[in-house]
Amino acid sequence: MRLPVISGVIRRRLLVNFRVDAEVMGRYLPHPFRPKLHHGHAIAGICLIRLEQIRPKGLPELVGICSENAAHRIAVLWDEPSGQTREGVFIPRRDTSSLLNYHLGGRVFPGEHHFSDFEIADDGHRISMSIQARDGEMSIEILARDSDALPDSSCFASLAESSDFFEGGSVGYSVTRNPCRWDGLRLQTDGWQVRPLEVEHVASSFFSDDRIFPDGSIAFDHALIMRDLPHEWHEEPEMRANT
Repeated sequence: MRLPVISGVIRRRLLVNFRVDAEVMGRYLPHPFRPKLHHGHAIAGICLIRLEQIRPKGLPELVGICSENAAHRIAVLWDEPSGQTREGVFIPRRDTSSLLNYHLGGRVFPGEHHFSDFEIADDGHRISMSIQARDGEMSIEILARDSDALPDSSCFASLAESSDFFEGGSVGYSVTRNPCRWDGLRLQTDGWQVRPLEVEHVASSFFSDDRIFPDGSIAFDHALIMRDLPHEWHEEPEMRANT
């Protein structure tokens, strides 16, 4: 049995974004997903999110839990059987600091998680993160601070252009133990407001894997942050490879 709606507060959410060669990204994605392009680039990244007061909708905040979470994600499009084109993100891996998320993800609520250790320092203006998966298959490091603008090297012309691009990616389909089935989850936020971050250092074992991303096919683009947003998670119908 799946819980229909989970509610809580996004205390902190970082979107650390990379631009990727569209052909390389297209080869990696399983059917029916294809890259959502921006000025010819595929866009991939890491969502680093602290969730608080997480509980089934309708229960009091007092019973909610908190967790640190990381999801590697790729902006995608896909066509429904009806012919409608939809957009969202494809998630090859989810990681969490919560044993509850680790054990119940994919069972009680959509999204299978790996258990990882998170070391985080956040003073509200400067953020340092180091994440190591217990299975040894994933690591992330990031050091960033508040900023007033995107870097000049970004393929996005403005913060507004970036915000519009990512606001559309509210539906995520994540990998499960069954390689032909993906769990669907939709994030609904009470408002949407992002600010830029200046990234001093970023490293991801996934994005540095040259078996997936050959030399020259991927580059850091920019990062965004949002804070203190009430939100809900809604289950989306699962997707299978033969649909």
